[in-house]
Amino acid sequence: AFRKFAKSARDKAMGMRYMRGNKKNRTDGHLIYFNTFFGSSYADSPKAMYEYMLKDPAFDDFKFVWMFKDPEKYRFLEENRDTTLVKRHTAEDRKAAQTAGYWITNYRMLETFIPKKEQIYVQCWHGTPLKKLGYDLENSDNAMNTQEEIFKKYKQDTERLAYLISPSPFATEKFTSAWNLKEFGKEDIIIEEGYPRNDRLITATDEDIRLIKEKLGLSDIDKKIILYAPTWRDNQYTAGVGYTYKTEVDFDYLREELGDDYIILFRAHYLVAHDFDFEKYAGFVYDVSDYDDINDLYLTSDLLITDYSSVFFDYSNLGKPMIFYMYDIEEYRDDIRGFYIDLYELPGPIVLKEKTLVEAVKGIPDDFKPNAKYEVFRKKYTPKDDGNATKRTLYRIFGMKDVEFGLVSDGQDM
Repeated sequence: AFRKFAKSARDKAMGMRYMRGNKKNRTDGHLIYFNTFFGSSYADSPKAMYEYMLKDPAFDDFKFVWMFKDPEKYRFLEENRDTTLVKRHTAEDRKAAQTAGYWITNYRMLETFIPKKEQIYVQCWHGTPLKKLGYDLENSDNAMNTQEEIFKKYKQDTERLAYLISPSPFATEKFTSAWNLKEFGKEDIIIEEGYPRNDRLITATDEDIRLIKEKLGLSDIDKKIILYAPTWRDNQYTAGVGYTYKTEVDFDYLREELGDDYIILFRAHYLVAHDFDFEKYAGFVYDVSDYDDINDLYLTSDLLITDYSSVFFDYSNLGKPMIFYMYDIEEYRDDIRGFYIDLYELPGPIVLKEKTLVEAVKGIPDDFKPNAKYEVFRKKYTPKDDGNATKRTLYRIFGMKDVEFGLVSDGQDM
């Protein structure tokens, strides 16, 4: 009860401060405010949209501001035209949000950031949902928020949204219910043109992949690369630290069985406190949890192992093999989250034991090709990911006309 009271009082004070600034700072319709994962990285659809806008003359009149938790890591972005950086939770951050005509993010904006009528809040989200979200959660008293608090967060988000990006009819349906869009008369805010971030998975060249391997320090490794990307557990949380993740993997066993032919890139979920010590497994396990753009890891890997992370939806664009290591499936499904899809649809085997996991890895043929089930999965969940989602999405948001894509201007003044 005290936690809720303290949070409510803090949010009220922050909200009042934000609204005072809202009145003082005039909106600049040609300024765009970006962030990904609440300032934790430079990645995902906001990155794809920003980089496209830098190149398209249609956006020559626009300026850009990126919010980061640690701006010093991203000073290289200031070499791009009309780009500035601000630090999270600062006066500069608030002023940028109060001034920008557009907010483009893949994560919910702070509840205390209230857009003015003329400001456009674009929610790109960060994945096709496997796990239930928002208003669809049934047993969701996780370690951080009660179900009531989660519903309130999504309500506040829905009230502010101007657009919500979707990659498929399936995602559109789930986003509509998760954000309770019908209740708010906002079903028409969804732009279903594919995920901008996935364009690169379609368009990347062999040279791009070579450069990524060089950046990751993998150029000289002549072994197959496994990307292991588990998700977080709502019930694994440490006060003062955040969500944690207990690796239920015996890396000694995996090295013994797979070390001659494979290396593992270990990618923790962005919400998880990164405190993994893989020094013992140097040369076999590489911790890439702090590597910003997971697309690079998709492109360089030969195989994905995951559990309930939505990474596999995007990964399916590459037609590479996937294995689902779901050692705690009953608890996760019944007590923690619940799923939107029938797990039978997954485009790869579900394994519960490490021995079976190793057998599944060894059983993948060198000439792997997606089977009929895999292709059905892609048609349902990534039908719009064709390499042009960024352009279509941006032209929809900004009301531009483009004959090639059949988009018609809505008459808004650019």
